[in-house]
Amino acid sequence: MIAIGSDHGGYALKQEIMAHLDKRGLAYRDYGTYSEASCDYPVYAKAVAKAVAGGECERGILICGTGIGVSITANKQPGIRCALCGDCFSAQATREHNDANVLALGARVVGPGLALMIVDTFLDTPFSNDQRHVRRISQIEG
Repeated sequence: MIAIGSDHGGYALKQEIMAHLDKRGLAYRDYGTYSEASCDYPVYAKAVAKAVAGGECERGILICGTGIGVSITANKQPGIRCALCGDCFSAQATREHNDANVLALGARVVGPGLALMIVDTFLDTPFSNDQRHVRRISQIEG
């Protein structure tokens, strides 16, 4: 299960990502927002981060205008490793090296075509389990 959330700035891109997840047959839970009405991004970033940290969902996707606010908020939750990605290489590397469990996207930074490729890369790339990366992640969380 994938947790997904956005603020008003990321709402339209979230709709496109959910349609893409539907086409791929991937289950997700929408934690809001549910319109383009102005709202506060921390509400939705916290909801997604708590769902992932608590084991309700395996991964999360967060979208705001830049992706910065939601990534900062999500990373305050223990157990969350949220990566703001604007390209596929970063999405692949953060999964392989950091075992990132939440992806942040900036709807005003990346277009929908690139965003969907980043989402696919993030979801399809496994953690490498290399000992050096396991060691480094334990240092982040310790």
